[in-house]
Amino acid sequence: HGLGLFIDTYPNDESADRVFPYISAMVNNGSVKYDHGKDGRASELSGCPAELRNVDHDTYLAIRYSRGRLTVMIDVEDKNEWKECIDISGVRLPTGYFFGASAATGDLSDNHDVISMKLYQLTVEHSPEEENIDWTKIEPSVSLFKSPKDNIDDPTGNFRSGPLTGWKVFLLLLCALLGIIVCAVVGAVVFQKRQERNRRFY
Repeated sequence: HGLGLFIDTYPNDESADRVFPYISAMVNNGSVKYDHGKDGRASELSGCPAELRNVDHDTYLAIRYSRGRLTVMIDVEDKNEWKECIDISGVRLPTGYFFGASAATGDLSDNHDVISMKLYQLTVEHSPEEENIDWTKIEPSVSLFKSPKDNIDDPTGNFRSGPLTGWKVFLLLLCALLGIIVCAVVGAVVFQKRQERNRRFY
């Protein structure tokens, strides 16, 4: 349960067009499984490549969660500059959870050292409705316009536009109808002016 941030250094799914090492995030309430064979594509919310292997300097990862927004910044080029990796809104995480770091590997081995973890508590103002919520009992969740599983066949790992819903079809048909009406009006005006011009020559 909670938020998982994965730093994947090896592509198990070689058919995917993705640069590794790759950082990805997922939120789980116990019902989602991380698929190692597909590098977690089905449960990934967002991610980015990060060149952090075999470098002769420290690399940094900053995770910030405030008012339902999760952001992940990276500094892997030793330039003291943060670059955006992940920015997701609509994330709901409960309080009372723990921080931890773990690792797993298959046939290949890799060595990474976690030098330190610094934690800071942010002070934010809450609305009266938010004050009445028992944040220790909410389920980890993310409010998205589409399911993370729509992300499986996308080689870039980014969210694609979802399937056409009823509203999208209605708006598309409305725009097409308005376009036809505009074209018909313009055509009628042009035709009328040509008729008037031809009458002048007779």
